[in-house]
Amino acid sequence: MITLEIQHTTTYRFNEPVSLLPHRLMLRPRESRDVRLLTSRISSTHDAVLTWASDVFGNAVTTATFSMKASNLVISSVAKLQLASVEWPIFDIAVSATSYPFLYSDHDWADLGALATPQFADAEGTLRNWAQMFVCGSQTDTLALLKDLSVGVSEAARYQSRDEEGTQTPLETLSRGWGSCRDLAVLFTEAARALGFGARIVSGYLYNPNQQGVGSGGTGSTHAWAEIFVPGAGWITFDPTNRSLGGFNLVPIAVARDIRQITPVSGSYIGSTNAFAGMSVEVLVTS
Repeated sequence: MITLEIQHTTTYRFNEPVSLLPHRLMLRPRESRDVRLLTSRISSTHDAVLTWASDVFGNAVTTATFSMKASNLVISSVAKLQLASVEWPIFDIAVSATSYPFLYSDHDWADLGALATPQFADAEGTLRNWAQMFVCGSQTDTLALLKDLSVGVSEAARYQSRDEEGTQTPLETLSRGWGSCRDLAVLFTEAARALGFGARIVSGYLYNPNQQGVGSGGTGSTHAWAEIFVPGAGWITFDPTNRSLGGFNLVPIAVARDIRQITPVSGSYIGSTNAFAGMSVEVLVTS
């Protein structure tokens, strides 16, 4: 078990005072058997009323409401937690699901719903055919298949930091041969769904003390990865950017069907068309 402190600072700059509309914040680490949250504090440079809620996935959502105009806005989150994930996890997969293809139970299938349904158009079956290449024969070891698919994503598309908002479609990432961590996570998730797996996107932080992992310019950064539901084992973590299995160095903030549902900080303002001057994000993960 390791104790981590995560500082996440988002700074907005404006050329003139603007009226800040409510901002939606997803910055509180998601607690689980492997993540124990010790403290969590969210603040801003301007007085804000913070209200808390949980979304349909059980993620903590904070809404910040502002009452005054501002020419800048700094939103800061500081969290201290204990991470207990093991580096080489063993998964107790149900006998019925050790080999692919397998059938989810009626209850699991109903509950997975859209999480097992591809979310992007694939009219010509390009993504489905690509994913099918990792299936070896009529009976394939399920975990080996998912590992191969994760590695296959990183081989098909090299990691490249991308500052632009939004996410590439899976077909764009395959065609371009590169993408950010969120692009690779979306590609992996959609490929798994094309094979019939229930899958969800995860946003959070990568702890990278030796700076050997991909996707971090220092000891830590925001990151995106995926989880696949396998009967018996439950949700299994895959990070295609780093070809890793399990959440040993990952701190989840939120899970969702679509990565657009779990943006860390989102909001808008009322001002002139040229009021926005820029923004920056700084993340520091220390032990």
